[in-house]
Parts: sequence; C-alpha cells; structure tokens
Amino acid sequence: MVFSSSLFLFQFLPIFLVVYYLCPNRYRNFIALAASIWFYSWGAPRFVFLLLASSLADFIIAPHLQPVKEVSPDQSRRRFLAAGLIINLGVLFYFKYANFFVGEITPLLEALGMTGFHWTNIALPIGISFFTFQKISYLMDVYRGTNKPAKSFVNYFLYVSLFPQLIAGPIIRYHDVAKQLTDRKHTSSRMFSGIWRFCLGLGKKVLIANALGEIADHAFALDKGVPDTGFAWLGILCYTFQIYFDFSGYSDMAIGLGRMLGFEYLENFNAPYIARNFTEFWKRWHISLSNWMREYLYFPLGGNRHGPVRTIFNLWLVFLLSGIWHGASWNFLVWGAFHGFFLSLDKIGERLRFRPWPTFIAVPVTFVLIMLGWVFFRAETLDQALSFIGALAGCSGTADLIQIPAFIDSYYLIILAIAVFFSFIPIVFSPDFCSRLERMENKSWLKSGAQFSCSVFFLILSACALASGGFNPFIYFRF
Repeated sequence: MVFSSSLFLFQFLPIFLVVYYLCPNRYRNFIALAASIWFYSWGAPRFVFLLLASSLADFIIAPHLQPVKEVSPDQSRRRFLAAGLIINLGVLFYFKYANFFVGEITPLLEALGMTGFHWTNIALPIGISFFTFQKISYLMDVYRGTNKPAKSFVNYFLYVSLFPQLIAGPIIRYHDVAKQLTDRKHTSSRMFSGIWRFCLGLGKKVLIANALGEIADHAFALDKGVPDTGFAWLGILCYTFQIYFDFSGYSDMAIGLGRMLGFEYLENFNAPYIARNFTEFWKRWHISLSNWMREYLYFPLGGNRHGPVRTIFNLWLVFLLSGIWHGASWNFLVWGAFHGFFLSLDKIGERLRFRPWPTFIAVPVTFVLIMLGWVFFRAETLDQALSFIGALAGCSGTADLIQIPAFIDSYYLIILAIAVFFSFIPIVFSPDFCSRLERMENKSWLKSGAQFSCSVFFLILSACALASGGFNPFIYFRF
C-alpha cells in the first residue's frame, strides 16, 4: 500500500483516523500499531514476522545495554551491543546484499573451474534499510545512556513500525521521539498542519514527480539503446527533479501523517539544489540519513578530530557505506565514492582556506555535478551509467537510436519549469515557509483556512491525476 493510492487516501486513512480519535488516549498506541501492522502486511505479510522477531530481540537486549556507572563500558554491555548489531545488520545483509554477492562470486568461481552457488533470489522486505537504522539508533541510544530502554514492547514496536515513516523514512532516531511515544498532544492546529503537509507532499509526488518520471524513464529505457545528447540531458534533468519531488514529497507526507497522530518529525529536506557545495547539499538533502551517519558512524570513527588524512578517510568510508546502503549494486558504490570525493575536496578547501566561489557560480556548478552523480543512481548497471555519461558528453555515437518522444509536449515542459522554479526559489515547498505559516498564532483562522484550501486544491488535483494514471510507487521504496 502506498500513500499516493486511492486505497490509502479514501479508505485506509479516513477509517484509521476516525477510529484513532474516537479511542481514549491510552489506547491510541495500540490502534496506531495495529494499523501499522496492517499497512505493512498489505503487500507481503510474511515480512511482518521478520520485523516483529527482530524488534523483540532488540527489546530483550536493550535492558542489558544501560550504563551502570559513568565509566568505561564493561565487556558484558559490549557483548550485548555486538549481539544486537549483528542481528540487525545480519538481517539487512542477508535480505539486501546476499543476491548481489552470490551473483558476483558465482562467475568468478566458474572461471576458476569451480562450481558456483545454487541460489534462489531472496525477496527484499520493503523499507528494511530504514527500519534497520531506526532499530540501531535505539540500541545505541540506550547503550550511550541517551535514553532508557522502552518499558513497553508496544511502544517500542510502534517506534519501529509506525506506518508514516516505516517504508521510506525519514529515519527517526529514538531520542527524537522517545517522549512522544508516551506523551504527545493532539490539537486541531496540529491536525490542520498535518493535513496541509500531507497534501503538499501528495501534490509534489503525483503532479510533478510522476510527470517528470515519464521523461526520465524514456531516457533511461534499456531496450532502446542510448539517447542522443539532447535527450540525455533532458532525461537526467527530469530525473534530478523527479527524485527530489518524489522523495521530499514522501517525507512531507510522512511528516504530515505524523502530525495527524500527534508526532513531530524533523525535516528531511531543505531546498538541496541551492547548495553551494557538496557539504551544504548533504545538510539539505535526506537530512535524517546525514544526521544518522554523522551521529552513529562518522563521529564514532573519529570525525575530524584526528587530522586531515583521517578526516578524509572517514568521509570516504561513510559515503561508500551510504552508497551501499542505498542498494546492492556497483552503481551505488560509485555514487557514494563520487560524493565522498567532492566532500573531501570541500574539506581540503576549508583547511587551505580557499576563498569560496560566488554563489551565482557555485550553485549551478554544484547542481550540474550532483546531476551527473544521479546518472549512477538511476542507471540499472554500471555499463549503462557510463554509456549515458558518454551520451551527455556527445561521444556515444548513437544519436539516432532515440529521438525525443512525441508525447513530450508543452504540459511536460510546464511541469519541468514549475519544478525548476520551486527548487531554486523555494517558496511554498520550503520548511521555512511551512514554519512561518504555522507560527501565525494570532491569525489562526487565516492559517487554518489557507492550509485547508491549499490542501483541498492539491488533493483534488492529485486524485484526478491518480484516476487517469497507473501505479507509480515512490523511488525510495526500492531501498
């Protein structure tokens, strides 16, 4: 089940909200948990048991992780932490990476005259990358003494499986919502704000991302060869805005749904394409992943505390792992190395005190480089990515294989223009605008009216688009 579907919009969500708010506060976590289990089990019910079993293991291990004294952690706590990490990372590795490693090792064994593996491909549980990081956050927070273990398994399992962020984030760290699991406010203002944010995200996904995705899919079509230079640039430009409006749209919808339930999630995007360098880009793009990587990986590795060489090494390692986290493919590894390289250049420039480029130069240069990086993210194979890069450079030699499709008319160009405008002049789609709208306390009737009117507008347009279109899941569902 996806947020941008008629089933979710007009059946699941309204029924759930009615039941949720008719129940007393003390039962609402049970209702939210039951709905989340139903939501997750809609497509593949067997994976609910995997989620339940691994969460139960976390809940049993967590009390053994609490620091007893403000001294160095003892060996017992370390062993329990290692056990918890092995369970979670082991499950992630098996389901997400086993197919890849077997596929890479088998040809090598056969080339050496050995028998390859007899292997049946494993289905990937949806959202496993996201909920695994959330579960690790819980174990680490308890181990560090940041939070105490959850007293109720219902509350902990709700943290892991709450449907707004279960499938594609944002990645919620346990210490950000621990108190909200047991004590949160439900107000009409928060409900209106949640509906507005949800419908905004729905519009971004259905009205903008889906339209741009049609062009990007044609440009990257594997069965039609490599596009000519002009269509290649149009295709990657459309994909660049598609993935932004698709993923930020999902994050908006998750944040909005969370508010409807009384939760406040941190922002996940903040106009990333106006970044002046890669360091700033990662402060604006997928903020929850950046925060998680920094807190639970980069800082434990030493961060920037051990000299420039170690700092660059840590950056490269973090972003190589970030690339692998996104998918079991050489493409994602190259994409992670690509970002690690430019982040390292940023650090070297800071250390040598190079003067930053003017904004009007830095922003477009950074944007084009990020757009080139998306080629590796979107292509199915490394060979296809390199061929596509060749097409962008005008040296593919296959200019006649794909012409710009006839369906790309003024409608798609208008959508692309809207995407460009709201990416580089982030008015309505920026968290700052949303925050200013929410701070209009003295004009609550105006705020509520504006939110409701915009929400209805986006909902009607999106419903019409959904009725005339096909199934188009969120890009990050594959992770």
